[in-house]
Amino acid sequence: MDFKALLKDALGSPTESPLAKATFLESSSATTGLTYYDLEAPAKMLYPVLTPLRNETPRVSGKGGIQANWKAVTAINPSKVGIGVPEGTRGGTMDITTADYLAAYRGIGLESSASFEAVYAGRPFADIQAEATQKLLQAMMIREELALLGGNTSVSLGTAPQPTLSASGSGSSLAASALSVICVALTLDGYYRASIAGGVQSKITVSNPNGKTYTQSGGCSKPSSAASVTPSAGNYVYGSVTPVNGAIAYAWYWGAAGNEALGAITTINSVSIGAAAAGTQLASALDTSGDWSIDGMIFDGLLYQVFKPGLNGYVNTLATGTAGTGTKLTPNNVGGVDEIDTALQHFWDNWRLSPAEILVSSQEQKSITNAILAGSSTSAQRFNISVDQNALVGGFSVKEYLNPFGLNGSTAIPIKLHPNMPAGTIFFRSKELPYPMANVPNLVQVRARQEYYQLQWPLQEREYQYGVYADEVLQNYFPAAFGVITNIAKG
Repeated sequence: MDFKALLKDALGSPTESPLAKATFLESSSATTGLTYYDLEAPAKMLYPVLTPLRNETPRVSGKGGIQANWKAVTAINPSKVGIGVPEGTRGGTMDITTADYLAAYRGIGLESSASFEAVYAGRPFADIQAEATQKLLQAMMIREELALLGGNTSVSLGTAPQPTLSASGSGSSLAASALSVICVALTLDGYYRASIAGGVQSKITVSNPNGKTYTQSGGCSKPSSAASVTPSAGNYVYGSVTPVNGAIAYAWYWGAAGNEALGAITTINSVSIGAAAAGTQLASALDTSGDWSIDGMIFDGLLYQVFKPGLNGYVNTLATGTAGTGTKLTPNNVGGVDEIDTALQHFWDNWRLSPAEILVSSQEQKSITNAILAGSSTSAQRFNISVDQNALVGGFSVKEYLNPFGLNGSTAIPIKLHPNMPAGTIFFRSKELPYPMANVPNLVQVRARQEYYQLQWPLQEREYQYGVYADEVLQNYFPAAFGVITNIAKG
């Protein structure tokens, strides 16, 4: 074919030319045509790794055995023998109170893997083996943080109490038919495992890469017996149970008798029901063969060392109040909160100490702020406000709480958000004892029989398998220096 003629033809009618049909156009998709794929490396890791307790808690080496053991002198002269003596006479003999303590070691660990093909496919974008081990270590740290706060190996939630029900009001979508309600109490771990869509986990069967299985506790009590009420059409049904020691939350199931479905998870001991349950898990699907609130493969975290009877931790469970609403923090009208003041006074009156910080959820951060602002009618506070030109900043948040009960006068206690602190709970954390020669260099410490170690298992398939493990226990030399306020309604 004559090239000059072809070119002339193309210029004369470009839309019908054979050359026009070979013209490249920009692809309509990033993954079609001869288009460069502009992929940024490395991958963005959009998840939080927040482990303040793990980062701040000292770690010491254990010395073998199956448990850490220590002795303590808990009181001197508890009978308060006086020091006055008659002339020439010896003084009275004082008593000394001692106690023995122990904390059993527990193994902790997680595993991950990367197939040969995944490693090949990741080149040169990412080192998949390095990514697998990094994510494994981060996941281990996140779960250890939750265990340090809320591991539970000794506080049984037992069987949840039977709900007390009432029906009143208007505007709900409930029909005039009998409604059966069942309650399940949850530990901190149980609360974080549970969701309306996914249900409550009771007995969990875990499979490892070798095909072996073992059972974990899901962190829930046995279900309560069912309670029933018949509302009028449009009524709301209100339910409550007696608060359970160690319960961080409560799961509520309702519906026709024998067909109660999960409808709400609350961080107070009551619920308001105005519609059919949104979840699909039935209360009858829960494993009732045991109490799944205790996890025998983990150690007690700080919360459950406080909840555990006999260790003298401070626990204040707020009253039920109005079912479905609960009891809020109480402003004291002088710039404080009654419940927090009561706790701080307890620490001084009984143990002559002050907590180092107050750990809260975002809800309680707001509730404390609202309570303090609501009680400011007496103008007990002074606010210093500095406003630059065109730079007014809105908002108010309480960052510290003034503790009036201290040997050397008032001290400010930081209020800190903790990523695992649930709504409805406030935790008082101490870091050291104000007692001379206490022989307690670390009030709380992780005692590790074996510190973190990583394993790469021998090849069995065409994949790399990794494990991260440790063997440790959380030692708390004086649980009485810690405290919890729980069952707090949103304020």
